[in-house]
Amino acid sequence: MRYLPLTPEDRQAMLSKIGVTSIDALFTDVPEAARLDGPVDLPAHQTELQVERALSKMAAENTPASSVPFFVGAGAYKHHVPATVDHLIQRSEFLTAYTPYQPEISQGTLQTLFEFQTQVALLTGMDVANASMYDGSTACGEAVLMAARVTKRKKAVLAGSLHPHYAATTRTTAKYMDIDIVSSAPDLSGLAGIAELIDDETACVVIQTPDVFGRLHDLTDIAEKAHQHGALVISVFTEPVSLGLVKSPGEMGADIAVGEGQGIGVGLNFGGPYVGLFACKNDRNFIRNLPGRLAGETVDADGRRGYVLTLSTREQHIRRDKATSNICTNSGLCALAFTIHMTLLGEKGLTRLARINHETACDLADRLSSIDGVELVTDSFFNEFALRLPKPAAGVLDALVEKGVLGGIAASRLYPGELEDILIVAATETNSDDDLAAFETALREVL
Repeated sequence: MRYLPLTPEDRQAMLSKIGVTSIDALFTDVPEAARLDGPVDLPAHQTELQVERALSKMAAENTPASSVPFFVGAGAYKHHVPATVDHLIQRSEFLTAYTPYQPEISQGTLQTLFEFQTQVALLTGMDVANASMYDGSTACGEAVLMAARVTKRKKAVLAGSLHPHYAATTRTTAKYMDIDIVSSAPDLSGLAGIAELIDDETACVVIQTPDVFGRLHDLTDIAEKAHQHGALVISVFTEPVSLGLVKSPGEMGADIAVGEGQGIGVGLNFGGPYVGLFACKNDRNFIRNLPGRLAGETVDADGRRGYVLTLSTREQHIRRDKATSNICTNSGLCALAFTIHMTLLGEKGLTRLARINHETACDLADRLSSIDGVELVTDSFFNEFALRLPKPAAGVLDALVEKGVLGGIAASRLYPGELEDILIVAATETNSDDDLAAFETALREVL
C-alpha cells in the first residue's frame, strides 16, 4: 500500500462517481491495437540497490561524447559549457521557477527572459525575440504558421537542404492548418530549384544556413525574389555559434529567424531538453502573431524599472482557438543557461569561439579530404561539412566506432535510401589536434 494507497472500495467509489463500471472503460477511445494486452515486460519487484546496479550496467553500454574523439552534429553539437552555467541554473530560485504569471514575485525570472530576448535579437540581427520555444524544429513549424497568419496564404516552400527532422516537424504542424508544404529535392550543391517554387500564393520560404550538410548560404537574392511575390523569408539555423562569425539572418533580408540554441549553454543531454530561438522584424502584425511569450521592460508606480509579460498569446493564457501557439513551454531553464553562457562569452568571446570552431573544421576537412577516395562536397561551411566516401557511410561509421572514434552522421540516416556515400562531420572547439589526428588515422585504416 506504500505506492498504491487507494483501496478497491476507493476506486469503485470514484468509478461510480464518474459513471463508468471499470477502469478499462476510461481507455475506450484508445485503439485496441495500441493497448497492451498484458503487463510490461519488466523484472519483478527489486530493491533500490538491485535497480541501481541494473541501470548502471545498461548505462555503461553507452559511449559518452567526452570519452572518445567526437564529431557528431547534424543539429546537436558538443560545445564546452562553463561550470558557472550549471552552478547558477541550479540555484533554487531558478531551478524551481515555472511560469512568471505574477510579475510582482517573478522579477528575477522575467529579467532573465528579457535579457535572453535581447541576446537572441542581437544574435539574429532581428528587432524582436520571444522568450524561447520548445526546440529548434518546433520553432520552425511555428514560424511557418506565423507566416501563414501574417500573409493570409497557405503555401510554404522548404529548401531540400533543411534538416529533415525540421521539415518533418513542420509538415506535421502545418498538416492540420491546411498549409500546403512544397519542398525542393535534397541538394548538396546549393539552393537549386527554390526560386522556381516561389509564386504569388507563397506565404514563406524556409532556408537553413548552415544547412544540414553544413553549407553556408547568402539568402539575399532569395529574399529579394520572395519579397517581390509578397512572401516572407524564414531563416533557420541549428548551430547558434555560427552567428558569431557569419552574416545574421537580418542582414540577409530574412523576416523571421528561428533555430536551435542548444549549442550555447546546453549540453547534448541525450537529445534534450533543448531551447528554440525565435525572432522577427519589428512589425506590428508580426509581433501580434508571434508565438509564445514576450517579456517586456516597464516602470512601476514609483518610477522603478520592472519586467512584465508583455505578450502571452499561447494556449495557457487565452482560448485555444485564439492562441498563436499550443506549445506548452518556453524552455525557461535552458534559456537561462543560454543567457548565462552568452553573458560569459560577450560579443568578442562569441566571435573568438566561432573562429576557433571554423578553423578546427577547416583543419579537419583538409586532413580527411586528403585521403584517397574521400571528396569534400561542401565548399563553404562553418564547423560542419559533408564528405563523399568510396564506401557506404553507415558501414564506415560502424568501423570507426570499433576504433574508438564517433565520426559523424551518415546522410542516409536522415534520408533513408539516399545519399548512402555521404558522411556529415562536425568539429567544434572541444576537438583537440589529437582528436583530428585520431579521426584521420582511423578513416585511412577503415577505407
